[in-house]
Amino acid sequence: MRGAGRRRLGAAWRRRRPLRTRLALAVTAAVALVAVGVCAAAFLVVRSALYRQLDLTLVQSAGLAAQREPGAAPGTLAGECRFLAAPACAQVVPADPARDPRTPWLLPVTPATREVAGGSRRGFFTNITLAGHPARMLTTDYEKGRAIQVALRADTVEAGIERAARLLVLTAAAGVLLAAVLGYWVSRTGLAPVTRLTATAERIAATRDPRHRIELPPGPPGREDEITRLAGSFNTMLGELEQSVTAQRRLVADASHELRTPLTALRTNAELLGRAERLTPEQRERASAALGRQLREVTGLVNDLIELARDEEPQPLVEQVRLDSIVEHGAEAARAHWPGVPVRVRVPDRGVVVPGVPARLSRLLGNLLDNAAKFSPAGMPVEVELAVLPSGPELTVRDHGPGISAEDLPYVFDRFYRADAARALPGSGLGLAMARQIARAHGAELVAEAAPGGGALFRLTF
Repeated sequence: MRGAGRRRLGAAWRRRRPLRTRLALAVTAAVALVAVGVCAAAFLVVRSALYRQLDLTLVQSAGLAAQREPGAAPGTLAGECRFLAAPACAQVVPADPARDPRTPWLLPVTPATREVAGGSRRGFFTNITLAGHPARMLTTDYEKGRAIQVALRADTVEAGIERAARLLVLTAAAGVLLAAVLGYWVSRTGLAPVTRLTATAERIAATRDPRHRIELPPGPPGREDEITRLAGSFNTMLGELEQSVTAQRRLVADASHELRTPLTALRTNAELLGRAERLTPEQRERASAALGRQLREVTGLVNDLIELARDEEPQPLVEQVRLDSIVEHGAEAARAHWPGVPVRVRVPDRGVVVPGVPARLSRLLGNLLDNAAKFSPAGMPVEVELAVLPSGPELTVRDHGPGISAEDLPYVFDRFYRADAARALPGSGLGLAMARQIARAHGAELVAEAAPGGGALFRLTF
């Protein structure tokens, strides 16, 4: 429980620290750990090398002592190793303690020494203290039933190890300091795009202006690091946000402009009907009819704006829709609404089914048919054709009117856009914009093009 509590406290502390601080600490800890590990390994290597040299000297001294005193009795062979410049001291130890000499041993004798003398254990090295000084001792076999011990002062080795330890400690401390500086530099440099991203986001939140962008470092495309790609994605998101805000502001401005005229006319007719006692019956009838017509226009405009404010179709309303039935019903409605314009329909013999919202698809086709009928001369047909291509169903609506000029073609689906030839015709300029929005919400693409032989052709591809 205590461990879990400490882990929770550690996690809470890390969450409260800034990302730059946590990254600097992580880099510092990693580099410091490597520096300390390398210094520790170097210390062990130096210590082992120094002791290896001393051990080789002890092995040579043991061999020389055995050659000089073959078959020597138990006891001290050389005992002047207490001095730094003296040769190695040596003694012969029997396996049986009963055969020990009467004089005390110069070097320490342990049960392990007796085991080497008896042949049950291999030789070994030991660090000992001799006359108050550090020494190194070798115990190895001598003859059957006896072992030889040789020792040398290890002052120089211990001093070298101590100097190496001090030097490596200083090196490790310098490495930790360098790691701290490196960690700070890495966190500052690596998180600079994140800092700029944060500052840009805060500036946008304060000014509500999405035109700001994050400066990206120069470099070949496709070789950006993760932070640069994040900043690029954020810039892309800001671009989309700017376009959305611009489109929203333009929609509000266009809507207010389009609503101003019918609202002014409504107000005028309402004020005129308020003085109905001064009007003749014919004037009252004309004012009342105009008021009703303007109310219908305003109502249709508001409904269109509400439809355009919806970006996608509600999923619960999506179902499998017979597109050929939608086309036939839409053509019947267009014939009733535009009795002077023939509507010719061609659909395949088998049913064409697509996923969608029936009412919205009917609205899309109705807008296309209304637009085609509005521009068609009296008696000229509007042709509707539904075909099934290898890529999917395709619906085309063609009229035989004046067509769409090249300069108007890129803008026919913009909200409230009306070509010069259409300004005298009824409508608000939202029908085609709504049709494209409905098409995209259904995963389809609606394009406009010039029809062969004249007129306009709208192509809806699922």
